[in-house]
Amino acid sequence: MAKISAGLLMYRRPGERPVEVFLVHPGGPFWKNKDDGAWTIPKGEVDPGEALLAAAIREFQEETGFTATEPFVSLGEIRHKSGKRIHAWAFAGDQDPARLQSNTFEVEWPPKSGRQQQFPEIDRGAFFGLKVAHEKILASERPLLDRLEVLIGD
Repeated sequence: MAKISAGLLMYRRPGERPVEVFLVHPGGPFWKNKDDGAWTIPKGEVDPGEALLAAAIREFQEETGFTATEPFVSLGEIRHKSGKRIHAWAFAGDQDPARLQSNTFEVEWPPKSGRQQQFPEIDRGAFFGLKVAHEKILASERPLLDRLEVLIGD
């Protein structure tokens, strides 16, 4: 059975400028040298019995240290190549990416070394205009940007 995750896409419209979206870059050694096509929305797996939106809000907090605020607008569901189902919502917000504080995970690194190392789940976040965001985000998550653009116009 495919895993289910939920996440939030924060956006802002600074002054008269076009919409910008907040994306995060996965932490750890596997993503270290990847940029275009590697960024994502803050998201994570839904716990058994947990409401999808509640999971999205929790994961956003855990991965960024930021508090998400209502209203939330559904962006629907997408699927990653792995089959994982992602449910997403958008909300207006304006946090300072320099203040991002992510939770961590542990992995054996280097491989087969027997040494466990901790890495931040998210190593950085940034606001991007929609055109640049389309280049930065995972291909499977691009429809979320398109849906946001339709919903709020730009």
